[in-house]
Amino acid sequence: MKIKRVMIAAPKSGSGKTVVTCALLQVLKDCGLKVASYKCGPDYIDPMFHEKIIDVQAKNLDTFFTDEEKTRKLFQKSAMKMDFAVFEGVMGLYDGLGGVRKEGSSYHLAEVTKTPIVLVVDAKGMGRSIIPLIAGFLNYDKKHLIQGIILNRMSKGYYETLKPLIEEELQIRLLGFLPEKEELHIESRHLGLFLPDEVDHIKEKLQAVSELFSETVSVECIKEIAESAEELEFDETLTGKALLDSCRDINHEKAVSDVMKGVAVWDSRPTIAVAKDEAFCFYYADNIHLLEEYGAKIRYFSLLRDEKLPGGCHALLIGGGYPEVYAKQLSTNTKMREAVKNAAENEMPIVAECGGFMYLHSFLKDKEGLCYDMAGVIPATCFYTGKLVRFGYIELWEKKKHFLLNGEGIKGHEFHYYDSTYNGADVIAAKPVTGKEYSCIIENETKWMGFPHLYYPSNPVFAKEFVDKARKYKKAMI
Repeated sequence: MKIKRVMIAAPKSGSGKTVVTCALLQVLKDCGLKVASYKCGPDYIDPMFHEKIIDVQAKNLDTFFTDEEKTRKLFQKSAMKMDFAVFEGVMGLYDGLGGVRKEGSSYHLAEVTKTPIVLVVDAKGMGRSIIPLIAGFLNYDKKHLIQGIILNRMSKGYYETLKPLIEEELQIRLLGFLPEKEELHIESRHLGLFLPDEVDHIKEKLQAVSELFSETVSVECIKEIAESAEELEFDETLTGKALLDSCRDINHEKAVSDVMKGVAVWDSRPTIAVAKDEAFCFYYADNIHLLEEYGAKIRYFSLLRDEKLPGGCHALLIGGGYPEVYAKQLSTNTKMREAVKNAAENEMPIVAECGGFMYLHSFLKDKEGLCYDMAGVIPATCFYTGKLVRFGYIELWEKKKHFLLNGEGIKGHEFHYYDSTYNGADVIAAKPVTGKEYSCIIENETKWMGFPHLYYPSNPVFAKEFVDKARKYKKAMI
């Protein structure tokens, strides 16, 4: 499989990766290319910028969530019909699990997908000192993936002075620079960047950035680097059921195969209602695709504006987001709160993660101390702590089998400043580097509710079980 691809990475967070990635995506799209973007790691917001504002296919890839082979398959499957792929790195280039292991790092993803790297270096306040900084990263690059450098926050005159020195000493191409300008900054809050709809004139802003990028950075050199990417061995088995190799239920595999072929069993497909609006928008694309591959129909709705759940739905998925920002609007939508509570009381299958978990509480207390009524499914209160409660990758195992097979776990990520008076104790979470364990998740035969965000492809059985529970609920309604 041959696809032009490049990763935009950096020595540290805050170096300008997102601005460079967005500018490059916009320039390539304006050239008429079919472009896909891939965010390294668990972040939800960068892919939303790529997809919603630039209108390109966007998803996450993470070598902690999935092993090397499955990560390659996920990339190949989504990139097959694309002209160009742009990867956006996470944190510093070599920063992985716990900051010490390679899994989850930008470099490991580039290594696994054989993707050349363009390193974005924040050069503000630096002169010749940039040379040993870059030299260190090149020396640590055992696979020789770094193929070009972009200097951020640097004037044109200084760039022209330093460029020949750097290229002569390090034998690495400098592809251009970005000056320090206000429009090259995107605001952030405690969970990351502001959402695309929250940034004034974001489309115009990114268009202006892409035009500046075209003037100060050699897009043609980036294209040449992307063209040099090694060919990946094409996997002929990449179909709509690519991840079913992790499922042990042969009969279910056949059923899904029949569904994909459009035979009679299609009518048995359950509908999963997915909450998606400004308050709840954190979803991994592969999670939704996997639910569909196991036979679910997806219906999106708004907990902010709709007054009832989609008609004929058989399960409910509420992802993360910023319910605290929209707490008053969510609280005043009493009809929807009642609809969700009634669905829970009627044993409709529900998966709720982080912000969705917060919404299911009786009350949500924001950072100003104001308390709002929520859905009342969980008799507890969520409250702002003023500090990061939990952060980072985790692996989760059930104490009793409901959504996973005996002895199997699923991988996820936590990042929240809110806590609950009752976080649940039905699942054990473990930090992959330290091994530290703690209890979390409120779970039973039909419910999975807690702060952790899950990545279903890390154990597709979770998605299978969720869809099966929705299917069972549908049959009980007949």
